[in-house]
Amino acid sequence: MKILTSQQIRAADEYTITHEPITSVDLMERAANACVEWITEKFNTEFSFHIICGLGNNGGDGLAIARLLADKNYTVNVYVIDHSENRSPDFLTNYSRLTSLSKNNLQVKEIKSVEEFKGSFKINTQSVIVDALFGTGLNKPIQGLTADIIKAINTLPLTIIAIDVPSGLYCDELNELTDLIVRANFTLTFQFPKLSFMLPETAPFVGDFSVLDIRLHTDFITNIHTPNYFVTKEDVQSFLKKRAKIAHKGNFGHALIIAGSYGKIGAAVLASKACIHAGAGLLTTHVPKAGYEIMQISLPEAMVSIDNDEHYISNLIKLDNYNAIGIGPGIGTEQQTQNVLKLLIQNTKVPLVIDADAINILSENKTWLAFIPANSVLTPHPKEFERVTGKAKNSFERLQKQREFSIKNNVYVVLKGAHTSISCPDGIVFFNSTGNPGMATAGSGDVLTGIITALIAQGYNSKQACILGVYLHGLAGDFAAIEKSEEGMTSADIITHLSQGFLYLHTNHK
Repeated sequence: MKILTSQQIRAADEYTITHEPITSVDLMERAANACVEWITEKFNTEFSFHIICGLGNNGGDGLAIARLLADKNYTVNVYVIDHSENRSPDFLTNYSRLTSLSKNNLQVKEIKSVEEFKGSFKINTQSVIVDALFGTGLNKPIQGLTADIIKAINTLPLTIIAIDVPSGLYCDELNELTDLIVRANFTLTFQFPKLSFMLPETAPFVGDFSVLDIRLHTDFITNIHTPNYFVTKEDVQSFLKKRAKIAHKGNFGHALIIAGSYGKIGAAVLASKACIHAGAGLLTTHVPKAGYEIMQISLPEAMVSIDNDEHYISNLIKLDNYNAIGIGPGIGTEQQTQNVLKLLIQNTKVPLVIDADAINILSENKTWLAFIPANSVLTPHPKEFERVTGKAKNSFERLQKQREFSIKNNVYVVLKGAHTSISCPDGIVFFNSTGNPGMATAGSGDVLTGIITALIAQGYNSKQACILGVYLHGLAGDFAAIEKSEEGMTSADIITHLSQGFLYLHTNHK
């Protein structure tokens, strides 16, 4: 799914209006109907709705939503914030449509001061706020009456639903820390997610967002270029492989995992288990001598290669037989281990999956970056990434650094987070849509390394392995959280639920 800029979204609206054709107010009606469908699935008529409208097209969306909810017998209170003399034509059309209704369950009030707003605002525990003040066109901080209204909204202990974007939030860049933004529990956005939704600073404002299809013109969507994408189930299914009936283990590759050190053999176990459960035909795990019995007992499906050293990785084994190689989980940063990574970079003929301590080693030996095999995959968390590229003042700047790093070094970077971002050598970035806070637990990254290594071994290219691997990792985490809770799940639970993730992807059910 493409992520478009606010300017591109306006162009999509205009193209649809011209080429469908459809009037702008009817396109607004289509958007309002999509919002009402979402709302009525979540809230019954015992809930009352307080819809706060600006004077532009976002306010027009709010007015249309109010009318449609009132028609469905919801109690609806509309507050038109009279902050300007200018009102958009579609706002005026929907205002006329709304005020021409005569319904006992509908009230419309013009608000000229925050005191008037607070005085007319009667709420209870089943009241829901709908924020329709400002949409995607906003490009400057909110001030005056609307700023006071947002302050008042944010003090209310109620569910808040933002229409398209939370009012005050920019779409294509980060706000200043002092900017006033509605703190929504849910955001109902139209056709495309917004880039700012992907960044951690926006999470307190966006809440859970849903992308509502308002049927903008498919020709425009197909042909418009964007460097940013949001990964959906349909995207992943488009390249998901189906196994042939006559297949054997040799068809699904031989993976090598180099992992573990004394006290951290668990990282090798987790990465290896994930690799097997993600479908690798064969797996060899290279560990220090201290890990031999642990690996053999923990994962009998894997072959175990034993290092010369008791406590850490000190020698590189022959690489000829492997289709994919993952290195890093729990290996430490001993000098001999660093030498192994250097030799691996110099001698491998396949893309590497580089994680954890292997990334930390690279941060101390940055001249090696130029020699990493093309299309290799680095899977850092933000701190590990900063050790390699330097600190960024915010996540937007870090995203730019990530994109530039992939282009310069011809590698994929999987930067882990709530919407894990995958930057590609061509500059395109994919943001993941699965996962939950329960995955912020020890070993989760080791599991991801094993998954991506397994997918490359099976013949997925690096781009596909990253997109599918990250999506599947988050999906398994979501299934684990349902069963175990976000607080109670472990990284091993993610591995256990990989099979459920594959089953989900091989079906057409949403």
